Amino acid sequence: MYKPSFIIFLTAIFFFIICSCTPRFVSNEGIFSKQTKQKDTTKINQKEVETIYENNNNISKKKKESTLNNEKILSEIEVILPSKENIEITKAFINSLELSIYKKNIDNLSFNINTYVDKKNLNKIIKSKVKAGKIFIGPLTSSDSKEINQYCELGVIFLSFASDRQLASDCVYLINFFPEDDLITLFNHFNSQARIALLYPENNYGFYINNIIENISNNSKAILVNKSSYKEDLSNARDAIKQLGKYEIRRQELERQKKILKDKNDEISKRALKKIEKFETIGSLDFTHVIIADHNIRLLKIVPLLPFYDIDPNKIKFVGTGVWDNDVFFDEPSLQEAIFPGVNKEKRKDFIQEYINSYNIEPIRTSTIMYDLVGLLSYIINNKLTLEKTFILLNDQKLSFEGIDGKFSFNQNLIKRDLKILQIKNGRALPIN
Repeated sequence: MYKPSFIIFLTAIFFFIICSCTPRFVSNEGIFSKQTKQKDTTKINQKEVETIYENNNNISKKKKESTLNNEKILSEIEVILPSKENIEITKAFINSLELSIYKKNIDNLSFNINTYVDKKNLNKIIKSKVKAGKIFIGPLTSSDSKEINQYCELGVIFLSFASDRQLASDCVYLINFFPEDDLITLFNHFNSQARIALLYPENNYGFYINNIIENISNNSKAILVNKSSYKEDLSNARDAIKQLGKYEIRRQELERQKKILKDKNDEISKRALKKIEKFETIGSLDFTHVIIADHNIRLLKIVPLLPFYDIDPNKIKFVGTGVWDNDVFFDEPSLQEAIFPGVNKEKRKDFIQEYINSYNIEPIRTSTIMYDLVGLLSYIINNKLTLEKTFILLNDQKLSFEGIDGKFSFNQNLIKRDLKILQIKNGRALPIN
C-alpha cells in the first residue's frame, strides 16, 4: 500500500520490473485443427468448418466479454512512467500523486510505481501486471502509447498522457492538456466581427496549432485571415511579423501618400503631411486579434517586436493558448490586457503552495493532471464499479468531474476541460465575463 508519509521511500521507489508473465489463452488455431481432423472421417466441407470455427470463436468471445464486464476495478493501480527521458516529469507526477493522496486522505487505493527504460521494458512491465479490472496510469508519451490498445481485450484501462489524439480508443483514455480545447474556447469567445491572425513557431507545437486552427475557425463566427511562422531560434522573427502585418506594403503606402501631400501647397495638405510623418506605416491591419502560439523565453522576446512593427496591442488584441498559463508572462508590458484560455490559478493556489512546502520546488504545470486523477479513481473504487460501469462512467458526456484545473469530462476517450477566458493585468490572469 502506497502511503504518502513515505516521502523518502517514494523517491527511491523507481525500479525496473524484470519478471515476465505472459497470460496463456486457448488458441483459435487449436479449435480449427480439431475440426479439420474431423473432416477426414465425417466429410464436413470447408464452409461448414469455417462456420463451426466462427460459431465457436463468437461463443468464446461473448463469454470472455461477459466475464470481463463483470470484473470489478481493482484498487491496486499501476503507474508506468519513464526512468530516463522526461525524468523530471516523472518525478513531478509522482510527487503530485503523493500529495493528492495526502490532501484527499485517500485510503482505498494502492499504487505500484513502475519505471521503464524503453518500449521493450515497458511491454514487459505491462505483461507482468495485466489482470482484468486493472487500471494503468501511463505511459507518458505518444510513442510509448502506440501499441497499448493490444491489451484492451484483457480487461484493463489505460489513462495515458499521450498527446496524439488518434491513440484514444477502446480502453485507452488520454488525459493530457490538448490545444484543441484552447482553440475551441477562444473561437467560441470571438464574435462575428473578429478577424484572426496566427503567429506561430516552426516546431511541433506551432505546426500542430497551424494544422488544427482552420477546422476550428470554420465552426466559429470569427474568420481566420492570415498566418505567419518563424524559426525556433527567432532568426527570421522580424520578417515573419512584417509579413503578418503587411508592414512593407503599408510603409510603401505611407511613402506614396507623403509624396502626394508634399506636391500640394494648401494648408490642409501641409497639416496632414506633418501628422503622417510621425507614422511608420499607414492603413488598417486586416485582423483584430493575433494568436501568438508560443511560450517560454521566445514569447518574451517576440511579443515586444509586434508593436515595433506597428501591430499595436492597444488596437489589436493579443491572444495566447494554454501554454501562457505562467506567472512569468504576466508582467510583460506588451501582454497587458492580452487574453488566453485557462483556469483561474486561485483554484490550484493551495496545491502549488503545498507542493513547494513538501518538495522545495514549484510544480510543473501538467502535474495537476495526476492530482485530479486520484480523486476520480477513488470514486470508482468507493462505488465498487465494474469494468463495464467504469467505461459507461467515463464515456458519459453529461457527467463532469471537479478538479483543481476546473471541471473535466471525457469525449470519445479524450479528456475535455471547461476552460475560461483569462485576461492578463498587473501581474495576474483573471477570468473575464
